[in-house]
Amino acid sequence: MIRPDGQLNHDILPFEKGPQDQCGVFGVWAPGEEVSKLTYFGLYALQHRGQESAGIATANGEKILVYKDMGLVSQVFNEAALESLLGHIAVGHTRYSTTGASHWRNAQPTLGKTAYGTIALAHNGNLTNTAELMELLEKRYPNHESELRGGNTTDTAVLTALLTGNADASLEATALELLPLVKGAYCLAFMDEHTLYAARDPQGVRPLVLGRLERGWVVASESAALDIVGASFVREVEPGELIAIDENGLRSTSFAPKKRAGCVFEYVYLARPDTSISGRVVYEARVEMGRTLAREFPVEADLVMPTPESGTPAAIGYSEFSGIPFGHGLVKNAYVGRTFIQPSQTIRQLGIRLKLNPLREVIAGKRLVVVDDSIVRGNTQRALVKMLKEAGAAEVHVRISSPPITWPCFYGIDFASRAELIASGLGVDEVRQSIGADSLGYLSKEGMIAATNQPESKLCTACFTGQYPIELPATERLGKNLLERGVATIREEGHVHIND
Repeated sequence: MIRPDGQLNHDILPFEKGPQDQCGVFGVWAPGEEVSKLTYFGLYALQHRGQESAGIATANGEKILVYKDMGLVSQVFNEAALESLLGHIAVGHTRYSTTGASHWRNAQPTLGKTAYGTIALAHNGNLTNTAELMELLEKRYPNHESELRGGNTTDTAVLTALLTGNADASLEATALELLPLVKGAYCLAFMDEHTLYAARDPQGVRPLVLGRLERGWVVASESAALDIVGASFVREVEPGELIAIDENGLRSTSFAPKKRAGCVFEYVYLARPDTSISGRVVYEARVEMGRTLAREFPVEADLVMPTPESGTPAAIGYSEFSGIPFGHGLVKNAYVGRTFIQPSQTIRQLGIRLKLNPLREVIAGKRLVVVDDSIVRGNTQRALVKMLKEAGAAEVHVRISSPPITWPCFYGIDFASRAELIASGLGVDEVRQSIGADSLGYLSKEGMIAATNQPESKLCTACFTGQYPIELPATERLGKNLLERGVATIREEGHVHIND
């Protein structure tokens, strides 16, 4: 299947998977509003964060309804489905899998029964102590019914089971006791029949924001999702904060001290350009990265052009600082990536041409600066340089608006393995030779960080530096298929067993 592209540009080479964020979450508490439709449009704004499955759950004070399936938000839901989801509270989710395989059983929100009712939970991020939490689940609630017994293999299902297993405490009290034990990156939007909750890990790795409606409240992975539903931005959900919203209003509790380490790659690539993170509009950060890139790696050229689409802001910045004209040398077919028909071998061999077509009249005889946000394996850039030179480009100078990616992410981005990351084994000039460019320049770490307006001490730069702000367990206790490969198995009698 060719992934639907949304705003992403790393899938322009068929079957070449680029860096993908795990998920987008959305929650709303708004009596008198059509909360399912608000959530639908909120998820639409977060579609770039996950295209494998989508789901919405609603609550009306008495029961929870859920509708979820594989596919894009626009494919999963129709008018009838949304109108069937009644209530005044909703949580929604768009998924890209980083823990647990991509199948229907792992779609979110996950459901769980408590002693007091039902909860629905949506999660963005990736936990690093899932195996430890499974052991805790076996110890505390060995016979507890959960989606794990039905074949769900996500860290989200583990969290849901732990939140619902305590028959002696309220959901809120259970969450405040459990969340300090959870390690990794997590932004949660969850609810029972009466209350909407939102929580963010103490490092605040992934973004999560709070918004105000005329008759309610909204939480979302990105501020752009607030805009689409007409909610005003109030503030970020703080790292280590649990928010609860019900008929008595909003209350906030800190469950752990802040140790802020926001993901710098959100600024580089993951977040929508119209999103604001920690007071910095992502578009402005990317333009500034391009300006700094032009200062650090100047070149004599005739045209600055982006790799569509997320390379555009940095290319604009490069052009502004360098004085070299900005232009588009490639036309992107936005709809090719939305087909679910497998291309024939002949068409597949055309590769990048499925998505991009060169403007030969613009390119021919020109010295080009091609700006992209990152290089993962190098295959996309190699195909792109080849296409541009075949279209008559005199020179192709590649400029990357981030440093070399040399380490994997364990906090919610599905990068290639370290062995597959081209920059982990090759120097800059070797990468340049490999992709066929006339020159290659990566933005410095210092230039990237400065563009975010955040101090380095409050950012996670692990994929560039190998310095992980959240402790990692042993290798065998990590990985997307942790629960599939037997590190945790569910016995027929419902007990959870951990194999070291």
